[in-house]
Amino acid sequence: MTGKIDARLSELGLTLPDAPMPAANYVPFVRVGDLLHVSGQVSQSGGALLTGKLGDGVSIEDGAEAARACALSLLAQVRAACGGDLDRLVRVVKLTGFVNSTANFTDQPKVINGASDLMVEILGDAGRHARSAVSAASLPMGVSVEIEGVFQVA
Repeated sequence: MTGKIDARLSELGLTLPDAPMPAANYVPFVRVGDLLHVSGQVSQSGGALLTGKLGDGVSIEDGAEAARACALSLLAQVRAACGGDLDRLVRVVKLTGFVNSTANFTDQPKVINGASDLMVEILGDAGRHARSAVSAASLPMGVSVEIEGVFQVA
């Protein structure tokens, strides 16, 4: 059975990856009441890591694409946490985006907009969320972007 969110993903030509497994000693998500806290998802596409540093060879556009990839992995984790039923997602509450960037790079919000815009494109008003977009001197495995999220689920 395909739900509304799955239908919207299909309409947009998007496919969620398999929910990535943790790379260290943590769990991919924790549910507390109706809030689902999803661990940071690193930028990867088709199994390949999207690496590099913004302000040193990685464009804002490429960073935004990396953020979009993180958003898809976040939704894959939500689907896994909801037993495969993505329509149990009520809304995106908050995203925290980390951008691997140089000290003088100041466009972190433009990079993380890649994830924010995609959430709204897929979910409409339920995709609007609180957000932080911060710089990081480096990220795990040299990825360009990592994003964690809090979601309300039924």
